[in-house]
Amino acid sequence: MELVVGRVAKSHGVKGELVVEVRTDDPDARFAVGSELRGRAPRNRTDTMSYTVEAAREHSGRLLLRLKGIADRAAADALRGTLFFVESDDLPPSDDPDEFYDHELEGLSVRHVDGTEVGTVKEVLHSAAGELLSISPADGSRAEILVPFVAAIVTSVSLTDGVVIDPPEGLLDPEP
Repeated sequence: MELVVGRVAKSHGVKGELVVEVRTDDPDARFAVGSELRGRAPRNRTDTMSYTVEAAREHSGRLLLRLKGIADRAAADALRGTLFFVESDDLPPSDDPDEFYDHELEGLSVRHVDGTEVGTVKEVLHSAAGELLSISPADGSRAEILVPFVAAIVTSVSLTDGVVIDPPEGLLDPEP
C-alpha cells in the first residue's frame, strides 16, 4: 500500500525549489539530503518517477526542497500537485504502543465506551489544530463524524479490537 508523505504545493523562486506540504511525522528522515523520493503526478495513477533530494530547508513554516534535475521555475511548476509516497511494507514497526501509522487506523471499528457502535475510521486528517479521526457513521446518518484524536476522547486503540471513544456531550450529535 502506498502512503503519501508529501505533496508539491507550488514552486518557490526561480531556481527550481518546491514548496512541499508535509504528510509524515518524520520529515527530517523522509526528505533528508540524498534520499530518494518516489513521486507521481496527481492525475497519473501508474507512472512513478524517482527524485533525489539535493537540498531541504524550512522557510516560514514550510518545507522547501530542491531535487536533482529540477533547476528552474518551469521544471518546478511542472511538478505542482506531485505526490511523494512510500510503501507501507517499507516502514519500520513502531516501538511505541501508543503510536500508529494512519493506514493502520483506517478501517478500524469505532465504538463508544458503553459499547455502542459509532462507525468505522475512514481516514486520519492532519490539521494545524491536531489530528482528527474521520469516521463513517454506522447508521449512515451523515457523511462523516470528526473526532479529535486526543487521549481525553480516544480512550483506547487496538489494531485487533478497534477504537474506543468517550466523546463529550454533543460531539456525536448530527449538525442541525
